[in-house]
Amino acid sequence: MEIYNNVVEFFQGGGIFMYPIAAVLAFGLAIAIERWIYLTVARARTRRVWNQVIPLIQAGKLREARNIAERSGAALSRIIDAGLSRMEHSRRREDIELALEEGVMEVVPRIEKRTHYLATLANIATLLGLLGTIIGLIEAFTAVSMASATERAGMLSASISVAMNTTAFGLMVGIPLLLIHSMLQTKTTQLVGYLETAAIKVLNGINARPGEAEGSEGEAVAA
Repeated sequence: MEIYNNVVEFFQGGGIFMYPIAAVLAFGLAIAIERWIYLTVARARTRRVWNQVIPLIQAGKLREARNIAERSGAALSRIIDAGLSRMEHSRRREDIELALEEGVMEVVPRIEKRTHYLATLANIATLLGLLGTIIGLIEAFTAVSMASATERAGMLSASISVAMNTTAFGLMVGIPLLLIHSMLQTKTTQLVGYLETAAIKVLNGINARPGEAEGSEGEAVAA
C-alpha cells in the first residue's frame, strides 16, 4: 500500500506532463505486445510450412506444395506460391528467382510494420519529460521571485524536486521502450533473414531436378 501511495504521489507531483508520457507508455506497450505476438506466430507458421513444403519441392511434387502454400497464411507460403506460380509461365531460373524476390519484398513490410514506432515513442517520452521539467522550473523560479527571502530556499528546493519528476518518468518510459524496440528489431531481422534463406533453398529445390519436377507438374495438371 505504501508503494502504491508513493507512486501516486510521484505521478501527481509531476504535473500535467505526466499524462501524455503515460499515454506514450500505454501506446508503446500495445505496439510491443502486438508485434511480439505477431512475430512469434509468424515464425512458428513459417517453420511449419517449411517442414511441409520443402520435402514436396525436393520430391518434385510442386502442385501439392503449392496447394499447401495457398492454404497457409504464413509469410513463407506467399513467397513459395509466388515462385511456383511463376513456373507455370516460365521455367527459367532467373524468372523464378525474380518472383521469389518479389514475394519477399511483399512480405517484409508486413513483418517490419509498426516496430520502428517504438524508438520514436521512446524519444517522445524523454523529450516530454525534459519539457515538463523546464516548464516546471520556469514556474518555480517565477514563484520564488515573488516570495520573501526566508521562504525562497525551501520553495525552490521543493519546486525543483517536483519538476524533476517528469524527467524521471520520461526516462523510465523511454529506456524500456528502446530496449523493447531493440529486441523486436532483432527478432524481425532474424525472421526476414530466415525468409530470404528459405527463398534461396526453394529456388535451389525447384531447379535441382527440373526434368522430374516438370513430369510431376504435368501429371498433376493432367489429373
